[in-house]
Amino acid sequence: MPVYVWKGINSYGEKRKGKLEAPSEAAAQSHLKRMRVTASMLKEAPKNLLADIAFFQPKVTGKDVVIFTRQLSTMIDAGLPLVQSLQILGEQQENPTFKKVLRAIRADVESGSTFADAMKKHPTIFDTLYCNMVEAGEVGGILDTICARLATFMEKSQALKKKVKGAMTYPVICVCISLIVLAVMLIFVVPVFEEMFADFGSALPGPTQMVVNMSAFAQSNFHYMLGALFLSIYGFKKVYRTEKGQEKIDEIMLRMPVIGTLLRRVAVAKFSRTLGTMLQSGVPILESLRVVARTAGNKVVEKAVFRVTDSISEGRPLADPLAETGVFPAMVVQMINVGESSGALDTMLIKIADFYDEEVDQAVDNLTASIEPLMMVFLGGMIGGLVVAMYLPIFGMAAAIG
Repeated sequence: MPVYVWKGINSYGEKRKGKLEAPSEAAAQSHLKRMRVTASMLKEAPKNLLADIAFFQPKVTGKDVVIFTRQLSTMIDAGLPLVQSLQILGEQQENPTFKKVLRAIRADVESGSTFADAMKKHPTIFDTLYCNMVEAGEVGGILDTICARLATFMEKSQALKKKVKGAMTYPVICVCISLIVLAVMLIFVVPVFEEMFADFGSALPGPTQMVVNMSAFAQSNFHYMLGALFLSIYGFKKVYRTEKGQEKIDEIMLRMPVIGTLLRRVAVAKFSRTLGTMLQSGVPILESLRVVARTAGNKVVEKAVFRVTDSISEGRPLADPLAETGVFPAMVVQMINVGESSGALDTMLIKIADFYDEEVDQAVDNLTASIEPLMMVFLGGMIGGLVVAMYLPIFGMAAAIG
């Protein structure tokens, strides 16, 4: 919808100016008359040349969606109509990309579309889980409650994701720094010592000669090594994009000693919270499980949940096929069995998610605590070994002079 810039005088004789959205200039003029403004200037605002290029537009973050969902829940609970709520939230939205999306959703709702169907046109912002829960809220007449649950769910999911990223970032940064330091020493520092050692006229000690050979290899093959590194990263990404490759890599990650335990707890927490939230919102269990599988983020867990869905569609309870997958711990299966038997499966799943959130916190702390000394030993051993190897000839010469 076009945006018009206007200047004019209101009914009190005061000069005013501003912007407004209208389908045409005549509609904008009518809107100003209703505001009792006599327009002295009314024209369409100049278009931003970069506005239609997606690359230059800011991305809609999870935080933006959480704030929107929380505010929408409050407005609907206060009795405001959905269209008016969307208009207010769209006007006060600072992210231009999200503002444009909210305008489009409001226009679709005004033209007769359901809120969930309007959101489904923007899958990069509102995923399947979000749309399904909103649809359940519309059907059940509890959209405000659903939006509040969605906001809470997204906040906890983002906090969990942030913890895992933090745990993975530290060792990656340490390894990258150590490789950079090693490359700088082999390519720039060792050659200086090598020139100095050449004047000694005697054979170098074994460790020193090994470092010198490594330096010569790194200098002559640096571009090949760099190319091999980029090719390895590219190949890994290429393989991970395939279904079989992603499944194999995810399976290996789950079997790793420390990281595997962390990832398994994250998967259980995400599965429990997503399924519990959807069941609380009135989404049927089969549809909930399909959404949970598609949003699992791990191919092994995804295939396991799809197998569970097939078993439930045949009339089996949830706990039995979950135990057969081998992905979910026995305690989780037993708690789900109790939840099914007592008719409080959704509440039990949320309790499991809260418990495993704490388990993830503990696993992250343990991972950080175990990695820190290992990285210090690795870095100290590598740098210290190079320094000692370089000074061995100097120590030998000093001993000979003594």
